[in-house]
Amino acid sequence: MSNTKLGLLVFWPTFWTGFPIKMVVVLLLLAAHMHPWEGVGLFLLLLVSIPVDIWALGLCARTVLIDRLKVDPKPGIGLHLWIRWAVFSAVALPIIMFVVSTVTETAQSVVSSIVESIKENIFVIPVAEQISLELVMWGSVATVALILCLLGWLYGLGWLAQPFVKNAKPVVGSAVDQANFWDSLRIPADQPLLLTAFTGVGVVLVCIFWVLLPSTTPHPHEEYVYTFEKKEKMIVEPKKILMEAEQVLANAELVVIKLQDEKLPDSESSVKSRDLSPETKENNKIGSQVPIKAEEKP
Repeated sequence: MSNTKLGLLVFWPTFWTGFPIKMVVVLLLLAAHMHPWEGVGLFLLLLVSIPVDIWALGLCARTVLIDRLKVDPKPGIGLHLWIRWAVFSAVALPIIMFVVSTVTETAQSVVSSIVESIKENIFVIPVAEQISLELVMWGSVATVALILCLLGWLYGLGWLAQPFVKNAKPVVGSAVDQANFWDSLRIPADQPLLLTAFTGVGVVLVCIFWVLLPSTTPHPHEEYVYTFEKKEKMIVEPKKILMEAEQVLANAELVVIKLQDEKLPDSESSVKSRDLSPETKENNKIGSQVPIKAEEKP
């Protein structure tokens, strides 16, 4: 088997075997208000990911070697292979990022100059078509460069795994014996214990999640103004209402009496004026006008 194929067959199931466990850790970190991609959250995620990756790599590597190459590797393949892959990836992945970014920048500049020369000498390209054309041209080059770099990285992973294939012992026996050996590896000896442990871990993780979640649940800010207010239930007290009504009636009665007292002098003066004869009214009117005429004389 080629190194690239061997590296892909071991790496791909290893990634998806440990991915769900890492997602559980990420959810717990988010519930604890810790970002898993920076600071302490990233450190804790990497700390948990190391044993998970070692376990997943050992399981998947042994599975691939037994199923595809019919050899059984020695115990401890997960730890030893993980150390080699970690050192190799720490060197190779930064180089891949640098190569891909350099190729992308160069392709963008070359494509931009080509498009500008076409616009100046041949025909004018609309803006939308220009953006699509440039994206396809430099994106194709960057994609090819990324695929080649990833193939080289997978080749290195497979090359590091080849010594374990050479040192592994072949799986002897007929097809039935090989199937029984394969089943004995997949099925645990104590299934109730495995089920109990798996269920217990799940319950503990759920409890931890719900313990951390309420303290970090998003809540409105103190200065937030609610668009609605809760209506308080009015408690009706008949005695209190009757007392208030009696007080209002008493106040109204006092106001009416006061108004009547104020209108009483006016009503008496109006009665007297009605009792006077027309001649007396006329004389009173002339008498009131005489001083005014006297003052007007020089």
